[in-house]
Amino acid sequence: MNTTEKAERKSKRFKYIKLCIFFSGLSVFAQLYLFQPLLPMVAEHFKTTVGDSSLLVSSATIGMALGLFFFAFRADSFSRKKLMIFSLISSALLTIISAWIPSLTLLIAIGVLKGFVISGVSSVALAYLTEEVQLSVVALAISMYLSGNTIGGMSGRILATILAGEFGWRNAVLIIGIESLLLGLIFWKLFPNSKFFNPQKTDYHLKMKQMKRLLTDSYMVRLYFIASLLMGTFVSVYNYLTFRLESAPFSLSHFFIAFIFLMYTFGVFGTMITSRLSVRFEKKYILKGSIFLMLIGLLFLVSENIYIVIFGLGLFTLCFFAAHTMASQMTALHAKEGKSSATSIYWLFYYFGSSFLGSGTGYLLHATSWNTFILVLAIAMLISFGLTINNKSLKID
Repeated sequence: MNTTEKAERKSKRFKYIKLCIFFSGLSVFAQLYLFQPLLPMVAEHFKTTVGDSSLLVSSATIGMALGLFFFAFRADSFSRKKLMIFSLISSALLTIISAWIPSLTLLIAIGVLKGFVISGVSSVALAYLTEEVQLSVVALAISMYLSGNTIGGMSGRILATILAGEFGWRNAVLIIGIESLLLGLIFWKLFPNSKFFNPQKTDYHLKMKQMKRLLTDSYMVRLYFIASLLMGTFVSVYNYLTFRLESAPFSLSHFFIAFIFLMYTFGVFGTMITSRLSVRFEKKYILKGSIFLMLIGLLFLVSENIYIVIFGLGLFTLCFFAAHTMASQMTALHAKEGKSSATSIYWLFYYFGSSFLGSGTGYLLHATSWNTFILVLAIAMLISFGLTINNKSLKID
């Protein structure tokens, strides 16, 4: 086999890349949103408000954003594989430590640190795939990574909720930390080294030029703000829907609410559908349609009928992941150079949206009502849809 050949669909190397990149997404997102379904328990345990407890989720995403800003400059200085291994192992250890932390403030601080180290995976994963995998299967490889993100987020939330109900929220955190550590060790053993990337000394002048070019490229800036608004909306819904379903008129049990997170299965379908549609249709149209249908799904969440809420949540989730998959692909493919910087900035905006909109809407919900909360999120989505209107700006070469 030619050692300079990029990984092909049927090659053993591509199979290992797919498996390990899936495991990395599984680990990262199981940990990142671990506390999301536990917020009512944590709020009760620490005798705090909805908004304050949501800082446990936002702290990790703020850490992610800070880490991504750091790695936007330094990612190319490290081995892709070694950076991802460090991120997966160290984040798992921090999750395990979190099980014994007695203070909410300290738990939030550890969340920031954990988010920072986890960002090492997100900062280089898409760059690695575009460098190491044949162009014809890049979309498939990216979909596998994002599917890992999706299933990790879903399984982490469901397991956390069920385990917390049976053994307490601290033991739930411990078990998920151990599982993430095992995934990190498997990744260490099986993930192929880079063939088309060698670590290089950081040229800060070049990086600043790349960053400036990316942040003055209207195509990229639109995608970055779309990512921020959509992710902020998505996290807001999943942060606080648990509180809504626990109270009247639904009054659902803790166990039943856990399975609401099975809606993430629709996210897997969203990434898969997008991967197939992107071969047949222009990417900008897939992005527009996904955002529009996501907005429709959001509006169904106003209903007091549980079946309508479940349908709306399924549509909302599927279309979020379709839009996110499309936007991240467009970002990675549009960047002709400085791919790690381009994707790091994408994730930076993505997680800032998660952090600030995700927590800010919690305080809004506490002060107003569910319908007002949904209205504000709908406005954020209309803005993101508006950013896709300029066809020329969102056209892939």
